Parts: sequence; structure tokens; C-alpha cells
Amino acid sequence: MSDHRKDDRAKRLAQIREALGSRSIVLIGLMGAGKTAVGRRLASRLDLPFLDADNEIEKAAGESIKEIFAEHGEAYFRKGEQKVIARLLESGPQVLATGGGAYMNPETRDAIKALGVSIWLKANLRVLMKRVQRRDHRPLLATGDPEAVMKKLMAERDPVYAGADITVESREVPHDVIVGAAIDAIAAQLGCGNRSGRGASTAANDKRAR
Repeated sequence: MSDHRKDDRAKRLAQIREALGSRSIVLIGLMGAGKTAVGRRLASRLDLPFLDADNEIEKAAGESIKEIFAEHGEAYFRKGEQKVIARLLESGPQVLATGGGAYMNPETRDAIKALGVSIWLKANLRVLMKRVQRRDHRPLLATGDPEAVMKKLMAERDPVYAGADITVESREVPHDVIVGAAIDAIAAQLGCGNRSGRGASTAANDKRAR
């Protein structure tokens, strides 16, 4: 990459940070969508802190998500999740990855709308199942038919996720390609100039006119 292109990219990233102000970039989507992996790289590119809401919940509770579900149930977990995310949103700017069910809470959606820019990492069933089968820590998939559960979650949650400021397709490509698509979409949402030129396909919902 030429020095001129490096300077242009650095200027564009600085414009994004300036336009964000104290707001957070909040990644939403189903388990397996790549929120943590993409979020870490996105934060690095934007020179912002990265936080994973699930990790912060575990720190606050002194238990793993799996243990919280088993000992206290989902309703208890969701209540704590809402409180933790509300607290984290007060400390922007940052890139914040949230759990799959977090955005289903109306109060959390309102908080994200007020204090963040939301990005739905949207993946198809095949991609999601391939990714989640690599690990066994997903409480909602602790069933005899994880694919049926995932289909049900997609039917319930995708229409709500669609209300995010931005939608980026999470595909089986290198994470940096998804990050490039996300940066292009964020820049468009915030009015920060030209595309990054990475050539990634993205379904970016520019909702500034709403």
C-alpha cells in the first residue's frame, strides 16, 4: 500500500472516530455470527477499546454464562445482561460485542440507539451451524437438535435484528474482509467519505433519513 493510500485510510478512520464521539459501535446477531472475532479486529483498525458483553457479565457474576443459565435460569441472566450492557454503553467510544439475545430486550435496544451505532452481523444457517459446532458452551443449543433451535432463533430474532443501523453479511471469508465491509458501512452511516476499496459485499442499511 502506498504512503498516500495509508494516509487516506488513516484520515478516514480518524473521521469515523470523530463522528462517533462518545458513542459505541455495538455488534449484534446470533451466536456464531462472528461478533467477537470481527469486533476485536474492528476495534484494532479503529484504534478503539474492545469489550465483550458476555465476558463482562461473567466477571460481574463470578460465573460462566453456562453456569448462570444452569443455576439461575435465562430470565435471571437477561436481567443481569441488560444492566451490564447499560453500564458499558456509558463508557464509549468502544466496540462492544453483545450476546445473541441482548438486542431482543426493548430497553437494551433503546440504550443502544441512544448511545451507539448498531451493526447486525447477519449469517445464514449453514455458516452459523458450522461455527457453533466448534464449541460446546452455548446454553441455548444444549439440546438434541441444535439446528432446530437455531432455525427457531433465526425466525424470532432476525426481524428484530433488522432494525439495526447497519447490516453486514457475515460469510465464510477472512475476518478482515468483514471488517472492511463494516468500516465502509460505518463510514456511510456517519457520512465519513469514500469506501475503503476492499471490495467486500455488504448490505448496509443507511438509516440516517429515518
